[in-house]
Amino acid sequence: MGVIVKISGPVVEAEQMRDAKMYDVVRVGEEGLIGEVIRLSGPRVTIQVYEDTTGIKPGERVESTGAPLSAELGPGLATSIFDGIQRPLPVIKERVGDIIRRGVSAEALDKKKKWKFVPIAKRGDRVTAGDVVGTVQETASTLHRVLIPQGVAGEIAEISDGSFTVEEPVYAVKGADGTKRLPMMQRWEVRRPRPYAQKLQPEKPLITGQRVIDAFFPIARGGSACIPGPFGSGKTVTQQSLAKWSDADVVVYVGCGERGNEMTEVLTTFPELEDPRNKRPLMERTVLIANTSNMPVAAREASIYTGITIAEYYRDMGYAVALMADSTSRWAEALREISGRLEEMPGEEGYPAYLGRRLAEFYERAGSVITLGREKREGSVSVIGAVSPPGGDISEPVSQNTLRVTRAFWGLDASLASRRHFPSINWLTSYSLYKDVLAGWYAANVSTDFVEMQSKAMLILQQEAELQEIVQLVGPDALPERERAVLDAARMIREDFLQQSAFSEVDAFTSMKKEMLMLRVILSFHDLELKAVESGIPLARVLSLEVRGRIGRMKEIPEDRAEAEISSLQGDTDASFRSLAPEAQLEAAAGKGKA
Repeated sequence: MGVIVKISGPVVEAEQMRDAKMYDVVRVGEEGLIGEVIRLSGPRVTIQVYEDTTGIKPGERVESTGAPLSAELGPGLATSIFDGIQRPLPVIKERVGDIIRRGVSAEALDKKKKWKFVPIAKRGDRVTAGDVVGTVQETASTLHRVLIPQGVAGEIAEISDGSFTVEEPVYAVKGADGTKRLPMMQRWEVRRPRPYAQKLQPEKPLITGQRVIDAFFPIARGGSACIPGPFGSGKTVTQQSLAKWSDADVVVYVGCGERGNEMTEVLTTFPELEDPRNKRPLMERTVLIANTSNMPVAAREASIYTGITIAEYYRDMGYAVALMADSTSRWAEALREISGRLEEMPGEEGYPAYLGRRLAEFYERAGSVITLGREKREGSVSVIGAVSPPGGDISEPVSQNTLRVTRAFWGLDASLASRRHFPSINWLTSYSLYKDVLAGWYAANVSTDFVEMQSKAMLILQQEAELQEIVQLVGPDALPERERAVLDAARMIREDFLQQSAFSEVDAFTSMKKEMLMLRVILSFHDLELKAVESGIPLARVLSLEVRGRIGRMKEIPEDRAEAEISSLQGDTDASFRSLAPEAQLEAAAGKGKA
């Protein structure tokens, strides 16, 4: 027990707390507001409070729980909607209505609901931390594997089969320090990364269904990426598209300090979305953590750590997890406010000097790993963080520190967004350091020349950027026909391939197979276009070919018909250019006759 002596917004100081430890969770004031110890100075402690401190007075009590901020992990996480400190929002709404009152507490997992536990381990089996002892069908889309918790090893003394709550013991392990009866649920400190047996080099891409990402700037499973961009450039829509369509087994979506209307869209849209894998609701393999901009700033940090801890828990089951953090800039703003109230020496632009370390600690929890346990399962956590630099200036500290620790950069461009080109990822400024790592996967699973096609398409786009300076001075008609053909090919790549509608049932997702076929047709058309121009055929005649319009409509071809129709389109493209050849020969002959 302690007593409040000072209050400065979300920062509270209390005395008479000699037994307190760093990051212990405390209850502050008469209403029992949730807070966390962030500084120790003898019996005086500094606490960041995760709720509004308005009305709290010096002299009110502070009570320590003696435990750090921890996440409850077990059946019931999937389909859940939590706030930043893992309180279930639907449960809170049932208790207090639409407005969350201060001091309201609710357990993260339903302690009354019974789950059907199916044992895998048998009595007498030797087990160690990370082993699967049984399973629970959490949802129709997610099989929850019950793991031996950290620090437990020995022999299964007993194991049950039936329906139990998450707190009821379902098995017992006899070890060197006696027999422990264990439930399906476990708790884990959110600031401490969950251990693993071995970290792997990412070798498989996270298929997102977004052509500009999968074809040009891929992210590996277990990789990290950042999406910086100014207001209105499409960060949230891009992340929501990735959450909907990526081939991750489990999605954890963290709304960290985002606007209430954007989180409302997520909360209302996701339960209605259909999982393309099994036609079930997408929410069955999704965990949402909603922390909006009007919630207390300190809770943004808790939401980030809670989200990554839940993601690591599903990774340990052997799943590929995608975590969307929208946006880490709001978390950085919370760090800046708390640091200022602690009167710490500020770093660049007022952010704390340890901003880079905090961001690195978060992003480095991504990875593809061999999990603990005898089965040696492979799991991964892919982290995709949005950054909201003021005015779109990525030279500011949050963007720069994020770029240092992430390996894929998807830079959003306000000018592309204003032209309604979405996703508005600028192909000239974005990059991915995973392209070389994934080249072998592309060759084995997509096409042996896919990487070559990537490079060729990017070269065309770069040539277009160089030619644009000339076009702005003299106009496109002053260019030689070969260079105008390059501009036409770049326009096809931009409009017919990179541009994608998140609201079209067909165009919202594109498989790697269809992406390869689309890119191949466009590049083939360009090669034939160049040959035609070199042989004397006017470019205008090439552009008037009927097949040119059909190429622009490839994105609307459904996946089940894509291979047949695009292959047919390739054949029609070749035939169209062959039909131009006799005309070129006649024109050449006519030219000789005049001479």
